[in-house]
Amino acid sequence: MLTKRIIPCLDVRNGRTVKGINFEGLADVGDPVELGERYAREGADELVYLDISASREGRATLTRLVSRIADRVNIPFTVGGGITSVEDAAALLDAGADKITVNSAAVRDPQLISDIAERYGSQFIVVAIDARSDSANGEWHVTTHGGSRMTDRLLLPWAYEAQERGAGEILFTSMDHDGTRSGYPCGLYRQLTSSLTIPVIASGGAGSPGDIAEVLTAGGADAALAASIFHYGDISIRDLKNILATRNIPVRLF
Repeated sequence: MLTKRIIPCLDVRNGRTVKGINFEGLADVGDPVELGERYAREGADELVYLDISASREGRATLTRLVSRIADRVNIPFTVGGGITSVEDAAALLDAGADKITVNSAAVRDPQLISDIAERYGSQFIVVAIDARSDSANGEWHVTTHGGSRMTDRLLLPWAYEAQERGAGEILFTSMDHDGTRSGYPCGLYRQLTSSLTIPVIASGGAGSPGDIAEVLTAGGADAALAASIFHYGDISIRDLKNILATRNIPVRLF
């Protein structure tokens, strides 16, 4: 069985790591480079940095941050936020990012996935999908702009299209669960992981080691991404991995 990965997520706004619920009520939780170094020491397998305030004007600032991270963090890291072109992706990869992630821009123009994958290879591109459940019919609709705009696209068909266009991984966040610490929608993750051949990273809702264990087993996720439980010191990554190992979940231990 392949080793399951634990991935801290750092939402970055104006050069600082922030955290809120459903991207609202954001609080400053530290310097993104220092936090990345700490999580690497604690045993994180990878890191994800998402610039939630990304814009054309902020691209140079993000690129400088990526260079700082690459200089000081010794584990792979993925960067996303505001990537709308192959050139945007190139700037971040050239600055030292190991992978980039695209979201809203790919929903608007799916060819972006194909173009980046063709230029750099599928291993360099993660397609992030934020989705919400439609209370009227229970279907999960893809959202954009940090979960604030509902689209007509449905989660499972969009994830499959992203895979076929060259995505190397899918990072799925349930916007109904993000930041709530109420657990992951594991039944939905099982549907997603069963329908794809590429790895799926689970995001949105981790409140305890049990939640993470469940999404890695019952949900079939290849990796678990979390923020609040690490940022606020609920548990260290090393302790989390030790707990997962006692449940016979394969993880990389020191």
